[in-house]
Amino acid sequence: MGNVFSGCFSQMHKDLGPVYRMPSQANEFPSTKIYEFTVKDAKGKDVDLSVYRGKVLLIVNVASECGLTDENYPELTKLYQQYKDQGLEILAFPCNQFAAQEPGSNQQIEEFVCTRFKSGFQIFDKIEVNGDNAAPLYKFLRLGKWGFFDDDIQWNFAKFLVDKEGKVVNRYYPTTLPFSLEHDIKKLLAESHEC
Repeated sequence: MGNVFSGCFSQMHKDLGPVYRMPSQANEFPSTKIYEFTVKDAKGKDVDLSVYRGKVLLIVNVASECGLTDENYPELTKLYQQYKDQGLEILAFPCNQFAAQEPGSNQQIEEFVCTRFKSGFQIFDKIEVNGDNAAPLYKFLRLGKWGFFDDDIQWNFAKFLVDKEGKVVNRYYPTTLPFSLEHDIKKLLAESHEC
């Protein structure tokens, strides 16, 4: 099913031409910043997102058995290795809502990511990203009035970019590969901020 969706979504994405990010209307977000949320890491411990204050964040809902997995994880890993010392953090949230493509436990997911892709970025607790049981962070991320597919997360590997002040500035399609975000990431990394 994932491959069918991936093919269908790829065609829609292709039809969009050079536009690879969703219509950005982040100015319609409430004044809330990402730092006001607490999430759980893969071991079940609370992580206050204010620990990422002053960092550029790329937030991604991930899956281990998706047709997009083998393209996204290597590029996420490469982006992280290249820009982590400049202030980039990648926050990966496993989600099993799309064709049950993330069925493992948190430990299995971490082992898969670390062993197969040698990823050093943070893997968090498995969550839901859509519906009544969606994690509060994702309920917030979807508030941006992004203007496509209602505001639900469409599939695995949807991406949100957050600036150094904790404001969500862009949302990208699941089929948008991480390295095509490099220009936007570098621009945010170059911006100064006040703590």
